[in-house]
Amino acid sequence: MRRSLTLILVTVILVVSPQAQGRPSWLDPYRDNADKLIKAATADQFAWDRLAELTDTYGQRLTGSDNLNRAIAWAVETMKKDGLENVHTEKVMAPRWVRGRESLEITDPPLHIVPMLGLGGSVATPPDGVEADVIVVGNGEELTRRAGEAKGKIVLFNVPYTNYGETVAYRSGGATMAAKVGAVAAIVRSVGPMGLRTPHTGGMNYGDDSVPKLPTAAIPAEDANRIQRLVNRGRRVRLRLKMEARFDPDVESFNVVGDLRGSEKPDEIVLVGGHFDSWDAAMGASDDAVGTIVTWEAARLMKKLGIKPKRTVRVVLFTNEENGTRGGNGYRDAHAKEAGNHVLALESDSGVFAPARLGFSGPESARKLIADIGTLLTGLGMQEIAAGGGGADIGPIGQLGKVPMMAYSGDSNRYFTIHHTPADTVDRIAPEEVSKAAAAISAMVYVVADMPQMLPKQ
Repeated sequence: MRRSLTLILVTVILVVSPQAQGRPSWLDPYRDNADKLIKAATADQFAWDRLAELTDTYGQRLTGSDNLNRAIAWAVETMKKDGLENVHTEKVMAPRWVRGRESLEITDPPLHIVPMLGLGGSVATPPDGVEADVIVVGNGEELTRRAGEAKGKIVLFNVPYTNYGETVAYRSGGATMAAKVGAVAAIVRSVGPMGLRTPHTGGMNYGDDSVPKLPTAAIPAEDANRIQRLVNRGRRVRLRLKMEARFDPDVESFNVVGDLRGSEKPDEIVLVGGHFDSWDAAMGASDDAVGTIVTWEAARLMKKLGIKPKRTVRVVLFTNEENGTRGGNGYRDAHAKEAGNHVLALESDSGVFAPARLGFSGPESARKLIADIGTLLTGLGMQEIAAGGGGADIGPIGQLGKVPMMAYSGDSNRYFTIHHTPADTVDRIAPEEVSKAAAAISAMVYVVADMPQMLPKQ
């Protein structure tokens, strides 16, 4: 009988023990507030409605544009209405690239208009444009092998999309590759899965001052494949590219900063945010208006519910991520003295499309704590914290302060299908995806901001 009673007691302990159920007991003081945040975030579509308000009202928000400046003013006013503290802007001098008029035509065989977007940072063509035969290559190695055929031609990089990290090299460096073999312009297949004949813009750079700066643009995958098929049949294909792109002098832009001040350790900062600018051809709903909204929600919801974490939760809407990353560098420079006081930096800049995940970068001791906190997200299906946190905007302060970093990332295939295109609108994002992101980020940020110890640093 005694043995049976002992087995029963052990069984009961295993059943009710939070640790045995994957519920670390140290989180018990935080469960109620974390649940309140999750329930509040998922109770309605407030976050989606705010995202729609931002993108519907202010549209494309290229750095230096009136649209972005108006959106910044709206964000400051709205943060104050939310009850955040220390709401202010921080000036950043940023590049001002202007697209101007642009077009691409197939002039032979019979005339066809090709959808296109000049790449951000490109130079212009002469006023009458550049007209030349096209050479189609599938990668840089093929261009090198066929260098003798490329002189005086327009190079089309018809590189199938594999993933962003690999394929974007042709967008950023294709013009320089083409210049080195004597071409007169470079066209790239849009960097992303095939959409609905949508060209993708994005940043490029001229990495070699010893060769001419060629005008460069992107075309949809369908048009790149069409030109490829024509050439494969032995047809001569001739293109005419016209671009008025230019750089104006640097302009003033601004990061927007708002705090939920910590109740006991206000000088210790949990930083959340995303970038507020977008490309001029896109509403930037996924890239990255939604990232700014779902991270902003962490502070707004805590304020609304009267939850006062020990540390300051700071929301930063960064400027100029798309064509200069001056916002992230500017925040680092403005807050260099307090870089070491940053406890965690979390960025959302990969959309919120399901299936989404949270990723973390930092020392193993911090990873274990973050994994524990992840168990609070079981109801959202986001309890598994992946490797890989960070982002272009939080990276500078993270590196300076040796700050653990996190990222909220949506499904990459859905994200990159509309990335940097006119199709990046709020209509493609489901309200529940926005609410789920806000819920997961809010609960995670709350616990890190309120637990007794700082996250261990590298």
